Amino acid sequence: MAAPQDGPWLDGAAGRLVRPYTISNGRTRPSTSMDLLTHVMATGATPLGYLGPEHSQALDLCAQPTSVAEIAGHLKLPAGVTKVLLSDLVDCQAITTKPPTFHDNPTDRSLLEAVLDGLRRQL
Repeated sequence: MAAPQDGPWLDGAAGRLVRPYTISNGRTRPSTSMDLLTHVMATGATPLGYLGPEHSQALDLCAQPTSVAEIAGHLKLPAGVTKVLLSDLVDCQAITTKPPTFHDNPTDRSLLEAVLDGLRRQL
């Protein structure tokens, strides 16, 4: 059985009752560039126009800086569909995006070699 907060969109036996491409109106590309590690946060602005229930749920999840991947997981939607929904919210200035920041150099040769050595030990 679906959880009460899932509403009519999920059924315990059948799964999602609305196909992801329906949620994004058939769009597959977001209007704003973002990856899974991009952080999004609500601006406090009220979105103008109609937003679907998934938009509202995504906006609620953006009260604190949250990654695109986390939002997709909470919404139980594919990342591509989530990016389209989030880009709609960016377009209406309801959220802002911030690319991920790395405190260390992620391409540091010694770090990459250490990861490779660890993977080799696992095999």
